[in-house]
Amino acid sequence: MAKKKTNSAGGNGHSNALVIVESPAKAKTIGKYLGKGFTVEASIGHVRDLPEGAKQIPAKYKDAPWKNLGVNVEDNFTPIYVVPPGKSKQIKLLKDQLKKADALYLATDEDREGEAISWHLLEVLKPKVPVHRLVFNEITKDAIQEALKSPRKVDDGLVRAQETRRILDRLYGYEVSPLLWRKVRPKLSAGRVQSVAVRMIVERERERMKFVCATWWDLLGMFAKETGQQLEAALVSVDGRKIPVGKDFDSATGKLKNEELMLLDAQSSQALADRIRSGEFRVTKVEDKPYTTRPYPPFTTSTLQQEANRKLGFTARRAMQVAQSLYENGHITYMRTDSTNLAAVAVDDARRLVEEQYGNDYLPAEPRSYKSKVKNAQEAHEAIRPAGHPFEVPQALSQTLNADEFKLFDMIWKRTIASQMADSRGRRITITIEGGGCVFQVSGKTIDFPGYLRAYVEGSDDPDADLADQEKALPSVTEGELLKCVELTAKDHTTQPPGRYSEASLTKALEEKGIGRPSTYASIIETIQARNYVFKK
Repeated sequence: MAKKKTNSAGGNGHSNALVIVESPAKAKTIGKYLGKGFTVEASIGHVRDLPEGAKQIPAKYKDAPWKNLGVNVEDNFTPIYVVPPGKSKQIKLLKDQLKKADALYLATDEDREGEAISWHLLEVLKPKVPVHRLVFNEITKDAIQEALKSPRKVDDGLVRAQETRRILDRLYGYEVSPLLWRKVRPKLSAGRVQSVAVRMIVERERERMKFVCATWWDLLGMFAKETGQQLEAALVSVDGRKIPVGKDFDSATGKLKNEELMLLDAQSSQALADRIRSGEFRVTKVEDKPYTTRPYPPFTTSTLQQEANRKLGFTARRAMQVAQSLYENGHITYMRTDSTNLAAVAVDDARRLVEEQYGNDYLPAEPRSYKSKVKNAQEAHEAIRPAGHPFEVPQALSQTLNADEFKLFDMIWKRTIASQMADSRGRRITITIEGGGCVFQVSGKTIDFPGYLRAYVEGSDDPDADLADQEKALPSVTEGELLKCVELTAKDHTTQPPGRYSEASLTKALEEKGIGRPSTYASIIETIQARNYVFKK
């Protein structure tokens, strides 16, 4: 609970309007931006919900066969709502404040859950004064003042959508859990998304258990130009037969899928090295292909959780708690979103910062726009970005934010700026060297213009593969040039089973399959670990 009054004139036409939000932190921040004549209070989450078991069911339903569900399955699936234990005191406080008010503003979050909280507040408080629904995507002075100019009514469609999901959860998961308690062990729970997440992890583990490793050998050659410059290249074929790589082996048997490939062992690879070591080697091909990469879109809930895990080592839960704090204190926009849209004013801010901090070369001619790839994305929301206009600069907040908040804000700020920067340009160079019937190849990558990479480089679920793709300069060679073989090393390789899921890769897989909502991933991952369905290794 929080209460805040300010001295500036509100200009709302009310002598005392009551504003209700969900959390005390949000109440405190909003209170700073509202003028005189506003009292801001927090509901502290939901004020009504379905009963948690038969004990909380109202007396008139005690003998109903559906009492344990809290949903009247005999009357069009009507939900029975009760005030949760411990909430009565807060409701009394809100009712007392409402008696003094001449208007009620419901300023809960702009999503299904927030809309439902507003509706439940109306049902519980039964206001006799004018009611307005305030919606905003960021808690800044401009956003709050703008919301006051155009309030709306509670959206019944969003309320019913939340209610339907809640009823479905109760009808299905609630009934399966007692079965688990009887048949498996007490205190387990079944959830429509938890169960799928656990199944995906189990299936991946079974793939790993069935996996049969395979080993192959090749040669690593060190070649030198006349100038003494050296380059290292790997053997790719012998007498027209290709050397296999990991994907050429059957994961279930460990055998080659194609018998035409040249499978070397330790002895044959060493014999081959001895045979060709003193031969003549020549550059037969130099491929120089330009490439361009585009910046990443601004953060959604899911991509924020993934990057916080990869780059900062945050769990999904920790990332969302930090983001919630940043949002409630007015530093970032709403953090539950699957949209990659940016408001026009945010695009302008980002482009101005690109020009100021990186120069005109890094600013594309036209603003960039992004389309969400998520099925059923709620495009009404914005992507997660720094709040306000102009954006706060991370360095200016270093004394205001704690360590976790600063790291996350800095990452969101950089990703937002990078999303409006120019493409990165470079060249991929592949050199082919032949000699003694053998073909060696080496690839390099040169970045000619870093573009958005100056501001932000995305983390990787496979750091080893990512490392191999980093910039790698090669000495300048020409086709037909003779090279001296300095060294040949026989090298063994072993195929690896598919990697276990990390929090980031599990979140990504759930989103790609359209399972659950991004806002629920943190609780899913936390719950399946807390209940010991899975564990981290």
